[in-house]
Amino acid sequence: MATLTPMMQQYLDIKEKYDDCILFFRLGDFYEMFFKDAQTASRELEITLTGRDCGQEEKAPMCGVPFHSAEGYIARLVNKGYKVAICEQVEDPSVAKGIVKRDVVRVVTPGTVIDSSMLDERKNNYLMSIYKSNNYFGIAAVDITTGEFSATSVSWGNTIQKTIDEIAKFSPSEIITNRELCEDSSIVSNIKNRFNSFITCLDDDSFSKEKAIDKFAGKLGENIEEESSYNLALEASGH
Repeated sequence: MATLTPMMQQYLDIKEKYDDCILFFRLGDFYEMFFKDAQTASRELEITLTGRDCGQEEKAPMCGVPFHSAEGYIARLVNKGYKVAICEQVEDPSVAKGIVKRDVVRVVTPGTVIDSSMLDERKNNYLMSIYKSNNYFGIAAVDITTGEFSATSVSWGNTIQKTIDEIAKFSPSEIITNRELCEDSSIVSNIKNRFNSFITCLDDDSFSKEKAIDKFAGKLGENIEEESSYNLALEASGH
């Protein structure tokens, strides 16, 4: 079996860590995409799909965009619901011994866009986190471009409808949820049917009440952890 070229092996090693993203892989003055990412980007961006020698019998599907105009292409992919990982050269090619070191420097999702050219200046761009425990919900929303932040718990009455109403208040471009909510197909379907929000599901250990307490204790009081009404909101805020 043919061996992959060092550059292509580097690409695949990085891609494995960002499997849910389209990987923009910096090669000189271009960001290149390979294999399935190239096929997807070529279709969505209407750019030419070519091939590159990768050490295998068949060439690797490839497409690319100039780095100086990449933001526009990234915006188009994000607006279509894709996550984009930006992989840069992290050492000077002129002093590199062997293949140039590369690493992902940022991941762009609908809720983490900060470039003004990718945003609608007429409205906020909210990223929302929802933590579900049984039939109770913690909700946090932030616009990282303005610093606006809100958090609440929904723990009485028709909690599902109240959570939907809370989502409607912010119309987030992206929602991060814990696994329990993701596995509740009726709620997820309700959200998808009503909102044009990109949904990311994470394991519960990605949410940390302790992290939120460290952030907010100074503003909300040192005894914040003793307020049970804060618990779910803190879980949502601690992502």
